[in-house]
Amino acid sequence: MSFSGMVKEELSKQIGTARHCRIAELAALLSACGRLEDGQKLRLQTENAAVIRKYFTLLQKTFNIETVISVRESGASKRGRVYFVELVSPEQIQTVLQGTKLTADKTDGETLVFQNALVTQQSCCKRAFIRGAFLASGSISDPRKGYHFEIVCQDQEKAGHLQEIIRSFRIDAKIVLRKKSYVVYVKEGAQIVDMLAVMEANVALMDLENIRILKEMRNSVNRKVNCETANINKTVSAAVKQIEDIELIEERIGIQELNRGLAQIAELRLQYPDATLKELGMMLTPQVGKSGVNHRLRKLSAIADGLRENKEELL
Repeated sequence: MSFSGMVKEELSKQIGTARHCRIAELAALLSACGRLEDGQKLRLQTENAAVIRKYFTLLQKTFNIETVISVRESGASKRGRVYFVELVSPEQIQTVLQGTKLTADKTDGETLVFQNALVTQQSCCKRAFIRGAFLASGSISDPRKGYHFEIVCQDQEKAGHLQEIIRSFRIDAKIVLRKKSYVVYVKEGAQIVDMLAVMEANVALMDLENIRILKEMRNSVNRKVNCETANINKTVSAAVKQIEDIELIEERIGIQELNRGLAQIAELRLQYPDATLKELGMMLTPQVGKSGVNHRLRKLSAIADGLRENKEELL
């Protein structure tokens, strides 16, 4: 099962204790997957068994409506089974629509839209609404591969409403148009953790945090290794250049012609090509610090550059 599927499976088993929270979650499910067909049939349809189970349970516990889950094979989409629950009793339909503050869209007469935002006034109801919206049409990427959380909405108004609710939890949700749908999304890892906390997907949250910690540790180790490798390469390149300079001086004028301090460091560098500046300084008598060793090597480099340019240098 995908990470997204695991999150939905966890959320499908959470049933709010407060009636107003259950209504908010029902409203989100119906807004995303529900239709009022011919004004006589309230249908919620989905390809996710977890979603239909949640809707069935919420109907029963919130409005005491007993119904059945129907299943059919989806030959057209070739995605397997399609699950749906239908209410045909006018009294039951009215009860659900009045409770969730939903009504049929005047444009097509079937899509369900909000009459007002009363169902999401309280913070707990906002959490339930986001949970229902994610169950109905959301997804989250595998955190081992990347961070992306999204909920697909049918129109811009619904996307804006959902974005406002998510942002009330200080999560920077954004909206993008994808084909004919509006997608509310969050991409930053820490904020996706916050989204799971808002929806109360605690098991998934811990799994995601563990993955994030491992990724951050791995990235930190890689950065340190890359930094150390770069430093080693820099040190080796510098040592190679220093040896080339000293060999040129030995060939042209001889190390013995240098003053005592330069001659000492030149001989030590040739004898210990892998030694650090600090180690070279410790071998000198008297000992010299890194800056002192570096100063002498720079003077040797300047002499070598002068020889390359056929200029006379004061020794």
